[in-house]
Amino acid sequence: QVQLVESGGGLVQAGGSLRLSCAASGSISSINVMRWSRQAPGKQRELVAAATSDERTNYADSVKGRFTISRDNAKNTVYLQMNSLKPEDTAVYYCNAEIASYGSRRYFHYWGQGTQVTVSS
Repeated sequence: QVQLVESGGGLVQAGGSLRLSCAASGSISSINVMRWSRQAPGKQRELVAAATSDERTNYADSVKGRFTISRDNAKNTVYLQMNSLKPEDTAVYYCNAEIASYGSRRYFHYWGQGTQVTVSS
């Protein structure tokens, strides 16, 4: 069984910074892409950033230059460093990963429970 557990959310003033972490645990053979998405009240979930196992990254236009995604493959962990935060960054942030378990070559999508980020003006 595989679990993703996020941490690091909270309340911050505009212009501040937060660092989110997401650790994958369980029967893990390989992790392909790891992503951060977010969902604000009344809005659809949107992709914020993604990182492949060979550290290629991509970002939503709204966060480019402010957010940085990184991975520690030895710890099966993905991070999201968020700088210059804006009130419109307020949302629940979700971690997502494509993971193959031991004994399987198939990758499945797993999601974390989400962590709230609130940016006050």
